[in-house]
Amino acid sequence: MEVDSVFYTDRSGRVTSNPLLDQLPSYQSLLYRRKSSTGATKRRSSSRARLGSSGSGKWGLSTISKQEEKQKGQTEQRPIRELAKCMAEKRRDNTQRLEEARELSSWSQLRRSTRRYLRRLRDDGQEWLSSLKLWRGDIHLIEGMFGTGILSYFSFLRFLVMLNLIIFLLMFSFVMLPIIVAPNASGNVTYRLNDESVCSVYPSSARRGLVIFHEHITDLLSGGGFLEQTYLFYGYYKADKIHFPKITYNVPLAYLLVTIAYLFLSLIWIVKRSATGFKRNLVQDEDRFQSFCNKIFAGWDFCITNENASKLKRSSLLYELRTDLEEERIKQKIADRTRKEKCRIYLIRFLLNLFVIGVLAGCFYSIYVATVFSQEAQMNNVKENFIVDLIYEYLPSIVITLANFITPLLFSIIINYEDYSPAFEIRFTLMRCVFMRLTSIGVLLFSLWSQITKCKEEPCICGYNHLLYSCWETRVGQEMYKLTIFDFIIIVAVTIFVEFPRKLIVKHCDCGLAKWWGQQEFAIPQNVLEIVYGQTICWIGTFYSPMLPAICTIKYFFIFYIKKVSLVNNCRPATRPFRASSSNFFFLVVLLIGLALACLPVTVSVAQINSSQACGPFVNYNTSWEVLPTTVSQLPSQVQTLLYALSSEAFAVSFFVVTCLAMFYVIALAGAHKRVINQLREQLVMEGRDKRFLIQKLCQAQKLSAVKSPMSISQPRSSRSSRSSPSYHTSFSNNFNESVFLAHPPPDSSTHV
Repeated sequence: MEVDSVFYTDRSGRVTSNPLLDQLPSYQSLLYRRKSSTGATKRRSSSRARLGSSGSGKWGLSTISKQEEKQKGQTEQRPIRELAKCMAEKRRDNTQRLEEARELSSWSQLRRSTRRYLRRLRDDGQEWLSSLKLWRGDIHLIEGMFGTGILSYFSFLRFLVMLNLIIFLLMFSFVMLPIIVAPNASGNVTYRLNDESVCSVYPSSARRGLVIFHEHITDLLSGGGFLEQTYLFYGYYKADKIHFPKITYNVPLAYLLVTIAYLFLSLIWIVKRSATGFKRNLVQDEDRFQSFCNKIFAGWDFCITNENASKLKRSSLLYELRTDLEEERIKQKIADRTRKEKCRIYLIRFLLNLFVIGVLAGCFYSIYVATVFSQEAQMNNVKENFIVDLIYEYLPSIVITLANFITPLLFSIIINYEDYSPAFEIRFTLMRCVFMRLTSIGVLLFSLWSQITKCKEEPCICGYNHLLYSCWETRVGQEMYKLTIFDFIIIVAVTIFVEFPRKLIVKHCDCGLAKWWGQQEFAIPQNVLEIVYGQTICWIGTFYSPMLPAICTIKYFFIFYIKKVSLVNNCRPATRPFRASSSNFFFLVVLLIGLALACLPVTVSVAQINSSQACGPFVNYNTSWEVLPTTVSQLPSQVQTLLYALSSEAFAVSFFVVTCLAMFYVIALAGAHKRVINQLREQLVMEGRDKRFLIQKLCQAQKLSAVKSPMSISQPRSSRSSRSSPSYHTSFSNNFNESVFLAHPPPDSSTHV
């Protein structure tokens, strides 16, 4: 009978209790839980539980043997070069595999060789695809010099480059390409139906006569002039249908569906990438003791190869430990607060939040006034000089940039008086900055739409102000274009005219002020907010400017190298660390907020505001959304019935119920997984107690053995060899005396320790 080697066997071969193991804290805890649940515990069931899955979980021979067989099978399937063994063992394994292969049939050998070839082909393909990743070498260099925290920012930037490239390919393939190839593919293009109405007048903005050079620069920076009537903006796509020899292509339907597709694709991709970070954060929802242990024993980033980066990593770990200790101190301070102190701090926070709301309201009102003034100045054709014209064009962008620069400084000062924990201070300040940056875009669009839908005589004849905005979608696209260009100009200007001179001053000036000022920090959250702000503009502007994703792709491509050069030469990592495990999830959550904000104005403009009747593909429809029901009404009756059923309230309610059930199931599953994680943590704690208990018993046995050793030396060797020993088995009996493992004598044994 094969049993675990740590249990006694009597003369009949039955498994009996081990007094030492019965004293383990894990076993005593198991007995206590069973008594509380069943009222009694039998010896047989306790032995079976200890054999199978006790608190320590290491006594079952059958479980161990199954795991060993599973690991052995996995090892045999892996290539020999991937095994963590020395060359002699690899050669021995190779010889053994060849001998086993000779015993197989020809068909089995063919299957094994084919499987091996396909596995090698798959590995080579994956390695080749990974070598084609954009900026692979640069990102590895950044990871080696500055660690994984800053690496997460550049990986996020690469993700946005690929996302914008795919969005541009969608717009180009389904909107631009059919119009480009129609004249060369015997395509008959159908344009708008009514050309005689007042609403269909679209005056050209192209400059005529002798054009001064700086006017071309103004057009290039503002999107007006010669750029307005190009593929860059919405107004150029006037085609309604393209009749190819065998198919009719509906351009308005394709335009609307591609808009929905790129927003939905962005949502799916972001959620898919954030799922990994969410799982990691869920597992890392640990208590403070484990957090301290992880920082001390597993907090080092072994990807760092630079000496300065290693010093910064050391200081960041010290900062994290200080932050955790400060949080513990603040928690204790919060717990010890009196009612008077609570009322005082809540009053201070209330007043400071009122001040923050006032600052935000002032910024939003400034953006609104600047937008209205800029639009009126452009409509009145105020021409003074080149610089003033550019200021009029970029006045909303300038005000938004100033607001985004000033408000974070105010927020960082205000948060010091609100008495929050250090970690919450960072998150709360970042969320205020996110709200400021993203809401400023919404205020700009609201200001534009208030001008677009405002007419001298209400209601508007065309549904919008056709006198000032004959093609209002193009005007919105120009504003998004200017925001994108100005954002890129600001990033380049800050790098060249702020960070680089600051580096020279700190490096070559020995004065105390320069040392106090210090080198520019590469603040990851602020840099992420910059590109999320730009990406939100891109999502909104793609509907009004189909080539804006291509511009953003080029913009982020250059930003990568600008930020890399600035990081290596001008900046240093932030003293307040931002962990890569949580930063990726935070970046994607902020990006998801930006996507939600971008969907709101696009949805309003598609479904609520009347489309321009002088430009664009939707001139034959009141709103852009009308093309969808119009196209559905032209489909066969069976397809219409199916689509109407899918859009009915009954299907919506059923789908909502099924979704709720699935959500409840996932929530219950997550709760079960969390309970399992807590149980595993308890088992780890119990294993630590078991080890401590065994070490104590080991020390006691060694002391007892040392006391009795003189007595054993005086006895003859023959008498010691003839001493009867207990009938039990242990794998360590050749190395240690049985007194090491037994604190109490076994039952029915004449041997005394």
